[in-house]
Amino acid sequence: MNTTYSTNRYVGVSVYGVRMPIIKQGDDIVSIISDKLIQAYNTSYQPITLDNCDIVGITESFLARAQGNYVTLDDIADDISQKFPEGDVAVAFPILSRNRFAKILEGIAQGVKGKVYVCLSYPVDEVGNAIMDEDALFNSDINPYSDILSKLQFREKFGVFHHPITGSDHIQMYEEIAPNIEIVLLNNPKDILKYTNQIIVSSIHARYRHKAILQQAGGIVYTLDDICNTPTSQHGWSEYGVLGSNYSDENRLKLFPRDSQAFCKKLQDKLKQKTGLAIEVMIYGDGGFKCPKTHIWEFADPVVSPGYTDGLKGMPNEIKIKAVADNHIDNPEEAIQKAITEKNTGDDFYTLGTTPRQITDLVGSLCDLTTGSGDKGTPVVLVKGYFDNYLTDIPERIRA
Repeated sequence: MNTTYSTNRYVGVSVYGVRMPIIKQGDDIVSIISDKLIQAYNTSYQPITLDNCDIVGITESFLARAQGNYVTLDDIADDISQKFPEGDVAVAFPILSRNRFAKILEGIAQGVKGKVYVCLSYPVDEVGNAIMDEDALFNSDINPYSDILSKLQFREKFGVFHHPITGSDHIQMYEEIAPNIEIVLLNNPKDILKYTNQIIVSSIHARYRHKAILQQAGGIVYTLDDICNTPTSQHGWSEYGVLGSNYSDENRLKLFPRDSQAFCKKLQDKLKQKTGLAIEVMIYGDGGFKCPKTHIWEFADPVVSPGYTDGLKGMPNEIKIKAVADNHIDNPEEAIQKAITEKNTGDDFYTLGTTPRQITDLVGSLCDLTTGSGDKGTPVVLVKGYFDNYLTDIPERIRA
């Protein structure tokens, strides 16, 4: 084996944000996306290529908007009133967000006949939004694992805290949404039953655990994915309910898209028909990444990807090149080639330290960072070379 690997390729994974028109409900985005990708291939300025095993990611909001997947506050209120015809209701462990939860809470409060106890975790919510100064809690006599605080007690102990990004006082903001709302700060789910046994678990990634704890303790419990999750022609709906929803206007929320899996397969088939290529497709929402400054997780969606084609199942099968090189100082190039070639033989020493996450979580985060949340106008992302490795030369290409 040669000790120096020769290749005509110098670029590995590459990512392109693909501009799309502003779409509206009912638009055929399968045709729009496939046509725009081919137009991007044929353009004279920064043309892209299309290859087998490329990945096309579509942001969840693009699909949801084409589906017309919206609910009003009245829709949420009607669902809540059917689930809880009377009495007080607790809202357990919501995230602190104007965009992601404030309007959901408004719809809930509208549908509850009694009081709404909004039970906030402290010192941070589930995704890292702080509700107080953590050092102040550490230096206090409060035990966050057992102590329950009213809003007044919290203010007396810790004062007013403003979110480091938005400047919002979330306690005040949530309390002012409706006159029947009362703020409580606690961390033990069972303590919620001291106020009411009717509960809407509003956490995202811990919702099943919280629901199980409260049900076992005698609660009547629903989660956010139980709200507006039933197929209907009267308004939008999603398998995820109002989880993953976003503010649309003062009276509407855009839901997470529905039937994402079927959409991905349909787009994959259309791309195959138009290009002859086997291209993978996924829908992506929030990527699972954390801001190192604010310690906030950018992950308010229930999953990174609600739908994807079969080639994106599972986790990457990779070796860690630097581990091989460190253990074969005399001839690292040859050792790396051998390790990559033989990496399916069951010896996993050189996979130690590689990222043990789902492909869709990794690629979805890459797509989310590329698209951003502003005015780039690229709700579709093309990822090339993701399944290649150090030994992959220029692939055989079937041009569109």
